Amino acid sequence: MANKRDYYEILGVSKSSSLDEIKKAYRKLALEWHPDRNKKPEANEKFKEINEAYAVLSNPNKKQQYDQFGHAPFAPGGGGYGGRPQQGPFTYTYYTDGGQEGGFPFGSDFIDPFEIFEQFFGGGFGRSAGSRSRREAYQITIDFMDAMKGVTKEVHLPNGRKTIKIPAGVDTGSRIRFDDFDLVIEVRPDRRFRREGDDLIIEQEIPYSLAALGGNIDVPTIDGDVKLRIQPGTQPGTLIRLRSKGTPHVRASGPLRSEASRGDQYVRIQLIVPTHLSRRQRELLEELEI
Repeated sequence: MANKRDYYEILGVSKSSSLDEIKKAYRKLALEWHPDRNKKPEANEKFKEINEAYAVLSNPNKKQQYDQFGHAPFAPGGGGYGGRPQQGPFTYTYYTDGGQEGGFPFGSDFIDPFEIFEQFFGGGFGRSAGSRSRREAYQITIDFMDAMKGVTKEVHLPNGRKTIKIPAGVDTGSRIRFDDFDLVIEVRPDRRFRREGDDLIIEQEIPYSLAALGGNIDVPTIDGDVKLRIQPGTQPGTLIRLRSKGTPHVRASGPLRSEASRGDQYVRIQLIVPTHLSRRQRELLEELEI
C-alpha cells in the first residue's frame, strides 16, 4: 500500500478532471508505454500501472471510492467501507447528491492491462510483437439483455456459418477471440438501465408522499422486478444499492445469480412533482407548509 503511487499522479490529471480528460490522458500514456512500442526495461510495469489507474478513475463509482478511501478498497482483501446490514437479498447503501452516507464495497478485481488497452483502442496490439499474427475481426450488435445473460448466435462469415457463444457481461468494445477470428461486440443501449463498469443504474420516480412516509415499490433488475423498501424521509437523488444485482463479470464462471460474480445495481430516486393539483390537494399542501 505504501508503495502505491497516486492514480491521479500516474495519469497526470486532477480530481476535478472530466471522464474525457481522463480518457485522453490514458490514451496518450498507454500508447507511449505499450511494451510493443516501448522497449525500455520499465515499460511493462509502467503500462500495468497506467491501466490500473485508468480502470479505477474511469469508473465513477470506483473513482468516488478511491477519492474517499485511497487504495485500501482495491487491495487484496479490501471489502470497502460503510454500508448497512443486509436485508433479505440486498445490502442497502444510501447517499444523496449533497453528501454521502456509507460507501461502495468494490473489493479487489483482477486487472488485465492488455484487455483494458484492447477494449479501449479496439485491438491492433497484442501481448507481444513476436507472438502476434494478423487475424480477421468482425463486429456483431446484440441486445442489452443478451449482453447481460449471454447468448448463442449464428453468424455468417466469408468462410461459412458459425455458431458462437457470447458470454454474459460483455460490453461495447469487448473483443472475443475464437479459433480463427475475433468478434468485436456492440451492445444496444437500454432505456431503463445505464451501465458503469459492472454496475447498473436506473432512475426511479416516486411520489412525494412515498418519499416522505416510506413504503414498498417494484423496481426492475435484469433478473426481473424486485420489491424495494423506501425509507421514510428519502431525499431526491438518493441512491439505493441492490447488492449483486448488476452485470455479471465477463470472466466469471458459475450461474448468473452467483453473488461473487456480479456487479451491483443502484436505484436513483427522483420525485414526481404533479403539474396539476385539485383545489383540495392544493389546500392540503398549503396546510402542511413543507
